[in-house]
Amino acid sequence: MSGSAVNVPFLNLPAQHAPLKAAILEQMGKIFDNAGFIGGPNVTGFEEEFAAFVGSPHCVGVCSGTDALRFALTGLGVGHGDRVVTVPNTFIATTEAISQVGASIDFVDVEHDTALMDPQKLSDHLAAVFGKGPKDRRPKAIAPVHLYGQCADMTAIMELAKRYELKVLEDAAQAHGATHRGGSAGTLGHAAGFSFYPGKNLGACGEGGAVTTADPAVAETVRVLREHGQAVKNIHILEGYNGRLDAIQAAILRIKLPHLAGWNEARRAHSAKFDAAFAGVRGIRPITVKEHNVSSRHLYIVHVKNRETFRDTLAANGVGVGMHYPTPLHLQPCYKGLGLGAGSFPVAEELCSSLISLPMYPEMTQEQVQKVIDVSIKAVGSA
Repeated sequence: MSGSAVNVPFLNLPAQHAPLKAAILEQMGKIFDNAGFIGGPNVTGFEEEFAAFVGSPHCVGVCSGTDALRFALTGLGVGHGDRVVTVPNTFIATTEAISQVGASIDFVDVEHDTALMDPQKLSDHLAAVFGKGPKDRRPKAIAPVHLYGQCADMTAIMELAKRYELKVLEDAAQAHGATHRGGSAGTLGHAAGFSFYPGKNLGACGEGGAVTTADPAVAETVRVLREHGQAVKNIHILEGYNGRLDAIQAAILRIKLPHLAGWNEARRAHSAKFDAAFAGVRGIRPITVKEHNVSSRHLYIVHVKNRETFRDTLAANGVGVGMHYPTPLHLQPCYKGLGLGAGSFPVAEELCSSLISLPMYPEMTQEQVQKVIDVSIKAVGSA
């Protein structure tokens, strides 16, 4: 086993920022000198560059990933009295956005091997509510989550959306650079929301987000919403939000973006070593990545038994871990009013109780990768 002195934090942002520090401080200095804190060439430049990276005709920078989802839903025509289908094993931003546009949340369960929206359960749900169900139970949109960096089955989801005339919003907060059957996350639905929270594959040094879409009307609605509903200054065509991406964060993202593809490849290389090492090891099983998907490997997730013992063993040996998302949304106190108790979505509930996140970031050394492998195998032996 690797020497116990090698510590492996769950995330190491200082290691990413160190070689970029001079360039970041230089750009920040220029912004301070010209006081161009809101809008300007860094924001428009980043929007153009990220749109090109994703392969989307339009990109609109906003204040956060939550704003991206909320504004995109409004741009897609979702509002009061509508319903949106999503999954319960995600961060609450997904459902906050639905509720905050005035819509109601419909959950469907997920696949056990990928933890992604189950297309068959989605199909069953839509068939039921569009069959004998009342019209006010029929959803207007679907919000699949590209969880841990892997795209949901967008081929099947878009086929269902076309059949039932639904809009599809990709929650791509963890999927910068991921693909599904050759198509890029952010181009697979009618719109997508990205987060640039610091720990993402492409992270700002603060908050940030973006909406990508092929629909110019959706893009324009998002631009208006982020500017207090202004299409032009002092003319408010909507009641909007203060939801702008600020220039300093945009400048930082522009510096980082050219490195993103390489960082993703490093994540995939580390993940491949984990996959190979854990193959056939009893007690630890990585989340499945489907052959037609290329994951951004935002998180490296494994199924384990006795998760707390596993976590404690890793911590005692200097390896950090994460817990994403140990309580599914339908069991969160704020959603008690939905009336969905334990057993409502058994697969999501089982996954939330057994999955754990191992360290995964591009700057991991080979010694650190090996230590995570060695300690994880030791941990399942003692769990």
